[in-house]
Parts: sequence; C-alpha cells; structure tokens
Amino acid sequence: MFVMNDAILKVDDLKVYFHDQGKVVKAVDGVSFELNKGKNLGIVGESGSGKSITSLSIIGLLPSKKAVIEAGEIIYCADDRCVQLNGLDEAAYTKYRGNRISMIFQEPMTSLNPSMKCGKQVAEALLLHRTRDKQEAKQITIDLFERVKLPEPERIYNSYPHQLSGGQIQRVMIAMAISCNPDILIADEPTTALDVTVQKEVIALLKEIQKEYNMSIIFISHDLGVIKEISDDVAVMYKGKIVEYGTVDQIFNHAEHPYTKGLIACRPPLYYKMDRLPTISDFIDNKNMNLSSYVEQHKIDYLAKENITESILEVKNLSTWYPKKKNWLGKVQMYTKALNDVSFRVGNGECLGLVGESGCGKSTLSKTIMRLVNPTAGEVIYKGENILDYKTAKLRELRKSLQIIFQDPYSSLNPRLTVGYSISEPMKVHGIYSDKKQRKEKTIELMETVGLQSDHYSRYPHEFSGGQRQRIVIARTLAVEPEFIICDECVSALDVSVQAQIINLLMDLQDKLGLSYIFISHDMAIVQFISDRIMVMKEGEIIEEGMAESIIQSPGHEYTRRLIEAIPT
Repeated sequence: MFVMNDAILKVDDLKVYFHDQGKVVKAVDGVSFELNKGKNLGIVGESGSGKSITSLSIIGLLPSKKAVIEAGEIIYCADDRCVQLNGLDEAAYTKYRGNRISMIFQEPMTSLNPSMKCGKQVAEALLLHRTRDKQEAKQITIDLFERVKLPEPERIYNSYPHQLSGGQIQRVMIAMAISCNPDILIADEPTTALDVTVQKEVIALLKEIQKEYNMSIIFISHDLGVIKEISDDVAVMYKGKIVEYGTVDQIFNHAEHPYTKGLIACRPPLYYKMDRLPTISDFIDNKNMNLSSYVEQHKIDYLAKENITESILEVKNLSTWYPKKKNWLGKVQMYTKALNDVSFRVGNGECLGLVGESGCGKSTLSKTIMRLVNPTAGEVIYKGENILDYKTAKLRELRKSLQIIFQDPYSSLNPRLTVGYSISEPMKVHGIYSDKKQRKEKTIELMETVGLQSDHYSRYPHEFSGGQRQRIVIARTLAVEPEFIICDECVSALDVSVQAQIINLLMDLQDKLGLSYIFISHDMAIVQFISDRIMVMKEGEIIEEGMAESIIQSPGHEYTRRLIEAIPT
C-alpha cells in the first residue's frame, strides 16, 4: 500500500531501455513526476525525447520483446488504494487499461481497424469493461458521439474510418477513450497534423470533458503553444530526461533550460517577419543566447512584390470536379466541386502561400497543376505554355522544371530502396549526368546541401526521423534542378523545431537557386513567415488574396480571421 496525498499517478525514477542486437538505447532515463486529481500535465519535447515511451509505460503497452523497464515505479491511486502498475501481469493490467487509464494515440487512422465500423470499435471497449448488453453498448456509443460533437452520430456509428475526416476520426478516438469514464486520460499528440481550427476545437472539447468527468489528463505534444492552452503543469523532455518542470507560468515566462527556450523560440512569429527562425541547436550551442537580441538581428521588412513583372506560373479559371452521384445508367447527376474557377499567378522567384482547412481544395489544386489530376476546365500556363495540352513525352520533360514535395515523406519514399538510390533515380530517369559515379557525387552533394551526412547514402527510410526523411524528399526534388516547387503541407506533421529547420532550408534554397514556390499549409503563422503573398482558400475557391503583411494584420474575410485566431500562441 502506497500513500500519495492528492496525486492520482506518480512516476518515480522511471528507466526504460531498448535492447537490440547487443545495443542499449536509454529511451527514458530517470523520469519522475506526479499527476494530481483533476489536473493537466503537459509533456513536451521533440520526437525521440521519450514522451511516447513514458506514456506507453504508464498504460502497459511497451513492445515486450525489446523494451524493458529497468528501474522505477508507476503508482496509480484511487478509491483510497494504490497499486504499482509496472508490477502487474497482463491479466491484472487489463482491469486498469481502458477502464481506469485510457489513451488517445497520435495516429487515429492507424489506431482504428480499417475493416471495422467506427461504432462497433467503441462499443467493443464498452462490452469489455461496462456492459454485456450489445444494444446498450450501441446506445452509449451514439450518446458518446453526440457528446464529442460528431455530426449525425448514427451515420458515424455505421461508417468506416476512411469515410471520415481527420478531425472526425480524432473525435471517435476521444469517444472511445472516455467511454469507460477513466480517471486518467493520456493524449499522445492528439492534434498533430490537424487543421489549427480543428485543433482548437479538440482542445476545447478535452477541457469540457475533463471538467464534466473530473479526469486527470497527461497531454503530450511537441508544440509548446498547444501545451500552454491546456496544461496546469509542464514537463520538458530532452533525450530521455525531464530537463525542466514547473507551472505553465514558470515554463513560459521564466524558462531556464536552453532546450525549453529553443522550443518556445522556434515557432514562427505571427505579426513580424524574420530572415530565418531560431532553432533548438542555436540555444543548445549558445546557452547565453537571448531571443530578443536574435529577433532584432534577424527581423526584416515584408518584401514589396506587389507588382509582379514576370510570371512563371499563371492559373486561369481552373476547375476540378469529381463525380458525386450517378443515376442507374451511370450518368453523373451531381459533382463535388473540389476546385471551382480558380485564378492566380506566381512571380519568378516568388513564394506564394496557400492556406485553408482540410478539404478546401489545396491538395487538389497542387495535383491539378502537376497533371496528377485532370481538370474539368481552365488553363495552367507555365513559362508561357498551357501544360494541360502536354502529351506524355513533353509532360515528362516538364517534370524536370516543375516539382512537388508531398505532405508525408515516409509514404513518398520506397522503403526497399536506399535513400541514395531514391535521390539519384530521378537523375537517371531524366538523363542528368552520364554515369553512376557522377550521379552519386551529385547525390552526396545534395544530401549535404539539405543537412544530411554523406554516410547516410546507403541507409533506408525507416532509419531516419521524420525531419530527416523530409530533407531526403527535398534533396530528391532538387536532383532534377527544378525552377518551381509546390510544397504541399511539407512541414505540418513535423516537430516545431524541425519545422524551423525545414523552413530555413527552403528559404536558403530559394535565395541560392532562385526557386519559385507555392507553399501550402493550414497554419497561417508558417505561411506568412515564408510567403511574399498569401491566398486563402475555402470550399474550392480563393476567397482572399494579398500581401502577407496585409492578410495577417488586416484580414478582409471572417474565415481568414478565424484561421488566425485559432493559432496557438
């Protein structure tokens, strides 16, 4: 029996090591903290800092063959009784997991069974812990879907995960997590890669549910802006250790550790522009670095490119419609207008930002410009020619000049090919350089340009972090020496510190190589930082366009104002 005052959970000197082929990785190395009843603890840090391994240790889901809790205690207290969780066998742990301690995982789509309807997946947890009556479990599930503000709960109950949006899937996961009225809810990056507006809604929902059920929450994120909105106390993790611990006020207003200062600083500012963002390494390498001095040194005026004298790309009245409903003869009766009469132009050497929520048509626009999707109407004029008229041979030649960086770098790379081969392959396809040796030399040069080491040449994608994989994709894009690059949500799922590195890299490459960009994101802060002009997209149409400064400081449309207000600061 343990006694812990107001704490419902205590983690004391936790050490989790991974053993693989004789090597030992100290994923969590002596972590200690307490979670009080009805309170929120934010755990923040970059990928690989040990955040998720700590949470998996608490809920008892560590990979059993590789991960070992070498030392420490995880103590859970409720109903005047305490138990050491990491001393339980699997059968005993099942009584606590899902029932008393629940978890929202980072990737909701991969956390749900794609072959099973959403409602039945939530009901499954209820049948295990709360009731044996299937009809009662169904009714509770539908009530939970209403509680988490899902539209048409009956329809959602009978829908498969792929039929829902990212925000809706996350709400299904929240409903599942709270289905058994747990005492502790662990939310592991529940808002990563979501639109800022959906992110704000999810955070508000969690606060509301916590108040109603008097839950304690461990909220894990790499973004201190999000952590600030929901947490009472904050633990900052770095290389498996907690390097700073305190209240929200202490962490944000009186941070002491260079790593914490770096996390706070590397988020793009919203109302002024800089020539580059500070990164974590800036603060780690220079422990006396002052953020205010850095801002004054790197702060610049918004660039005045209002009068574009030479356009590299011009889009005229572009529409892309998808069949939505057909009659019994197969004739289309209704369309989804993903793009509807869109027109704009991009100047030579300019970065045009495109911002909007998921489903507004951003990715459809990028794929239509790239000829990966065929348009319904309109023109795409690139360097004076309508590329929608290009045949296969000329389209392949176009690929050398016009490139795209996709949102998910992992799915963009072949897992069976080394990164060196992946980067050099486009050069071979387009006949750039005459032999393998020259292509390898150029590949290594490109890797070093994007901040990778030459000895990474023979490694495979799974051996890299998310930020490193994004650098690999950028290197592959540069391999064919393009003049124009579409960046489609290329930093949305990355740590804020890695985001800063990639944004700095893209800006450096633009200056060095004279590149033109369309930079697509749902995050207005990132878009305004890198862009000269901004377009705002909603329901397949451009609703606002202007210089970055004017859009941010004087938005003309209510939707634009909502996007700005949703940004965590």
